[in-house]
Parts: sequence; structure tokens; C-alpha cells
Amino acid sequence: MKILMIGGTGNISTAASELLLQQGHDLYLYCQNDGMQNNPRLEGAKFEYGDIFNETDILGFLDKHTFDVIVDWIVWEPDHVRRDIRQFSGKTSQYILISTASVYQKPPQNYIVTENTPRINPHWQYSRNKTECENILMEAYKKDGFPFTVVRPSLTYGDTWIPYVMGTGKSWGIVDRIRKGKKVIVPGDGTSLWTITHNTDFAKGIVGLMGKQEAIGEAFHITSDEVLTWGDVLKQIAEAVEVEAKPTHISSEFIMAFMPDQEGNLLGDKAVSLVFDNSKLRRLVPDFKATTSFRTGIAKTIAYMEAHPELQVIDEPFEAELDKVIAAHEYGMSLAKA
Repeated sequence: MKILMIGGTGNISTAASELLLQQGHDLYLYCQNDGMQNNPRLEGAKFEYGDIFNETDILGFLDKHTFDVIVDWIVWEPDHVRRDIRQFSGKTSQYILISTASVYQKPPQNYIVTENTPRINPHWQYSRNKTECENILMEAYKKDGFPFTVVRPSLTYGDTWIPYVMGTGKSWGIVDRIRKGKKVIVPGDGTSLWTITHNTDFAKGIVGLMGKQEAIGEAFHITSDEVLTWGDVLKQIAEAVEVEAKPTHISSEFIMAFMPDQEGNLLGDKAVSLVFDNSKLRRLVPDFKATTSFRTGIAKTIAYMEAHPELQVIDEPFEAELDKVIAAHEYGMSLAKA
């Protein structure tokens, strides 16, 4: 197949690009800079450069090509989808939107989530924007036959980023906290159920959906089947670091009193127990199986980041906010015990 990725070099998408190249597909990566061109993992990809948010940049490129599949990894707002429909109509047999599993109902009626779970998230604008993006595609499909597929990843990681319930794009901070013997926040009592997926497993799912006519007009989440608690996640990160973690359990509401921007991340996503049923995906991709356990994957991630010091970046302002929350909580506990 001839495939165009808008992006294709990020935390989740690099593994999908690698798998497509391994399978011998004709892969184009449309990027905003040339920072990944010499990445040995992506040898064989055809790189194009431009600003996807500037329609004149990509239209000249599209004039020369049509694609079996186009995947846009950097759609966050409804206007982005409207732009893609304008640009890619007639240029592809399948357009794949990377949405998010956080679109699902919060709090959920049932902790087991299928693609039919209502998409209602009052806690996170990001999720509501993605829901609207999906709705716009459905209308375009019904009205004009625009051939879309929606893919909803949950918390997905690879070699260059450490996933945790609270963090930023600069993810080395949790390793730094553990090694320094600092406390690490675990929202609630740490028993919420959660699913974390390695990007190589996600890649099997999304690549398996490419070119499937039965996937047109449909949505699929792609996650691991391994279910962990946040207590488990912290413990396994600490085991990979080879230092015992010091968890401190703090309610989401208390955290948000100091960090109101965490509402979406916590109440709108990770503080809620969710287990994903991948039956719909397996009906179209029967060979799909997530094979990288979190214990194995996180050890690989930390080893990779250890070997690449440029990735060991700490978000100091964020870490200071965490320290402030912990100090306030400890002070309150001391008053309660007085």
C-alpha cells in the first residue's frame, strides 16, 4: 500500500511507521522539520516537509499523489478535521483519525469499555474536541462518503517517554524522584484499574486496520489487555529503576485544589477505572495481540533513556508543583494527628 502519515515520527506513531516499512509498504512522512530524516528506524520512508496547518504547503504535494491510506496524527481541534476533509477528499481510500480513548463517558456506567460506550467527558476539553472531530467525520461520511476510520489510543508509550498518572512530555522526573527518595503522588488509594499500551502493540492494531474496507465509517480503540493499578505501575517503574518508590496517596480533589489544570488528566481520564474490550478490533484484525507487558516495556524504556542523556529532561516547574501538593497534604495530615 501507498501510505501517507501526517507526523509519523512521534511517541506512538514511530512504531507504526517502523512496522509499515518492515512490511514493505510505500511510506511517506509529512513533517514540519527534518529532525527525524536520519533516524535509522525510519530508513526507507520518503520524507516531505511543510506546515500541515498551512493548506498551500501541502496542496502542491497532494497534486502529485493519491494514497491508499492517510493517517493524521496531529489533529486536535474540529477545524483540523474540516481542513483534512477539504484536502484529502478524492486523495485516499481511507483516512484515519487519531482520536483518544478519553472521549468515553466519565464517570463510566461500566468500567469495561467498548466502542459503544457513550462519549461524554465533562472534565476535559481535549476529549470533547476529539469527540467533535469524530462527529464531523461521521457527517462527511454520511453526506459525501468520505472514507474515515477513527482510532482511539489510550495511554501509549515507547522508548522515549515514561507513562504515569501525572506527568508531562518531559517524563524523566519520576525517575529522578524515585532515585532521590522523594515521595511520588498516587491519586486516591492507588487501586484504580488502568491499561497502558506499548507503541509496538498499538502499531499492530492500526496497521492491521489499514486497507480494510470493513473499517470504513467505524471507530476502534487499540489497547493492551493487561490491567494494572496505579500502585502496580509505580512499583514496576521503581523496579526498573532498581530503587524502592515512596508512594503518597492523595485524593484527586486535593491535587486539583493546587493544580486545577489536572482535572482533565485525573477526573477526565486516569483516576477513573477503565478496562478496554478489544473484541471489535480483533474481529477485523484477528492476529492482534498485545505481547509487551508493562514490566518488560518500561524496563526497555528506562534502559533506552539511560543510554540517551538528551532524553533525561525534568520539568522543574511541574516537579515544584508536585512538591507543593505533597507538602500541603503532609501538613494537613499532621494537623489531623495532633
